[in-house]
Amino acid sequence: MNSNHLYWHQQDDNHHALALNAQKWWLPIDYQFMTLAIQQAELAANHAEVPVGAVLVRQGKVLASGHNCPIGCADPTAHAEIVALRQACRFINNYRLPPGTTLYVTLEPCTMCVGALIHARLSRLVFATFEPRSGMLGSQLNLAQLTCYNHRISVQNGLMQSQSRDLLKHFFHKRR
Repeated sequence: MNSNHLYWHQQDDNHHALALNAQKWWLPIDYQFMTLAIQQAELAANHAEVPVGAVLVRQGKVLASGHNCPIGCADPTAHAEIVALRQACRFINNYRLPPGTTLYVTLEPCTMCVGALIHARLSRLVFATFEPRSGMLGSQLNLAQLTCYNHRISVQNGLMQSQSRDLLKHFFHKRR
C-alpha cells in the first residue's frame, strides 16, 4: 500500500483506529486543482451555501467542477462532489469515470458522496480538511477501503487544509 493513503487497522475487538500517513509532498498541479476547488467553495459561500467545492480532473484537464448548492437547488443531494460528478458523467456520456480520474474536494466527503464516487469508479480523491462529524474517508469510517466494495479509491488528505478550514470557520462564524 502506498504510504500516502489512509488505512484502517484493528485496535481491539470493538474499535478501529485510523492510521494516517500524511502526504509529505504535493505536486504543483495538485495545488492548482485544489485552488480551483477552493474557488468553487467560495462561490458556494457567496450563495449562502456551506462552502465546499470540488473539481474532477483527468490527464491534467478539468472534466467538471461544482460547489454545494442544496438550498439554492432545492436538492438535498446537491453536494459539491455530486454536482461535479453529474456534470462529468454527462460530459463523457457514461456513469463510470475514466481510469485515472482524480477528485479534489475541500472537505472530507459524506456517506452519500463516497458511495457515488465508488460506484462511478473514481481512481483518486484528494481532500483538504477532515469533517469530524460525518466524514467517511477517515473521520468516522473509511468507506473507500471496505472490502464489501469491488472498487477502492486512493485517498489523500491535507492539501491546502488551512485555507479550506479557514473558509468554513469564517462562513459559520458569520452565521452565528
